[in-house]
Amino acid sequence: MYQPPQFRDDSRAAQHALIRAYPLGLLVTAGAGGLTANPIPFLLDDSGSHGVLRAHLARANPQGQDLVAAEECLVVFQGPQGYVTPSWYASKREHGRVVPTWNYATVHAWGRPRVIEDADWLRRQIADLTALREAPRTEPWAVADAPEPFVTAQVRGIIGIEISITRTEGKWKMSQNRPEADRHGVVAGLRADGEADLAGLVAERSGL
Repeated sequence: MYQPPQFRDDSRAAQHALIRAYPLGLLVTAGAGGLTANPIPFLLDDSGSHGVLRAHLARANPQGQDLVAAEECLVVFQGPQGYVTPSWYASKREHGRVVPTWNYATVHAWGRPRVIEDADWLRRQIADLTALREAPRTEPWAVADAPEPFVTAQVRGIIGIEISITRTEGKWKMSQNRPEADRHGVVAGLRADGEADLAGLVAERSGL
């Protein structure tokens, strides 16, 4: 990905935090039919030099065949993002030489996928993913709440994916290239538009 130095972040902690906060990754593979991409929720653990991603997808999904043969795949995680109008810039009022842009945070992770058919692994995967997402709820749902024959049938309909990450790239494009007065304007404008998460990242990443 295009990486101007002011937007690049190689921190493993920052990258992993974004993946955990926005776990729906776009899984990209290349196969006989060309490029394929599917959005899939991932779990991340910290083992290995860059971490390991775990997920599952429908057995009927043709991307599974690409994964069996793939030497490498890419998973793209997208964090907060949003349009930035030049109207928020102090420099618009000073000289007018400004253009719109887009602020965003993203992490790209590469690795060699392993397809897993083991039923125990698959049950653990869906149980772990469910428990993580249900934890904040007052009455969390668990896989065990569903009838056992139904769960068994569902497990037969999926395959597992484990990706040992070999390299990552992180990019937080958060107006760091703008003058301080412009950055303050972006933060105020985003907050006024109800984009509090993105405004907070702009403030954090641009030192405000």
